[in-house]
Amino acid sequence: MSTIGSMLRDVILVSLVAAAAVQLQPAAAQELPDATVKRVTEDTLAAVRSDPQIQAGNQARIREVIEAKVAPHFDFTRITAIAMGKNWRTATPEQQQRLTEEFRSLLIRTYAGALTQYREGKIDYKPLRMNAGDTDVIVRTAAVPSSGSPVPIDYNLEKKPHGWKCYDVVVGGVSLVTNYRDEFNAQIQKGGVDGLIKTLADRNKGGPAK
Repeated sequence: MSTIGSMLRDVILVSLVAAAAVQLQPAAAQELPDATVKRVTEDTLAAVRSDPQIQAGNQARIREVIEAKVAPHFDFTRITAIAMGKNWRTATPEQQQRLTEEFRSLLIRTYAGALTQYREGKIDYKPLRMNAGDTDVIVRTAAVPSSGSPVPIDYNLEKKPHGWKCYDVVVGGVSLVTNYRDEFNAQIQKGGVDGLIKTLADRNKGGPAK
């Protein structure tokens, strides 16, 4: 995440919330992905701006919201596999499970930290390019900050039996998931897969992720 500025990270968090929470209601499974992204984005922005505990930076409340609204709607196994790249195939099933758990925790902690910073801005929704029967789509939007230039944000979504799940978000041409790949590869070269698991676990024991 070091190559992405804090402003982008703040925008990303709200965008991820919107892209992920596509199964909040049974009817959401019948929605087109862009319609759902827009609906949930607006609801999320309203919650961020109105919840006094979030505005006060209450980490427990922030993580509670993320766990309830976001975590169930991400494909964390696929996210971790993408971030691991070729190293995913060399990990045992037990290591893959531990990696997914630790990376999930890291992402939630990172988003919780970003959520406390987001205050202003809006989202511009682009026309959806989708064919009938498509099960893997890109929903294109742009985050428009209160000052500065719009930031393109593309959501990669896959349709599952009960709705759409998010497995990557590309911000200004940078994949949030593959952005971790070099870091993960370096850790594996130094200490193997178990070394990466320990590094992630140690980071998760600290304060809010940066």
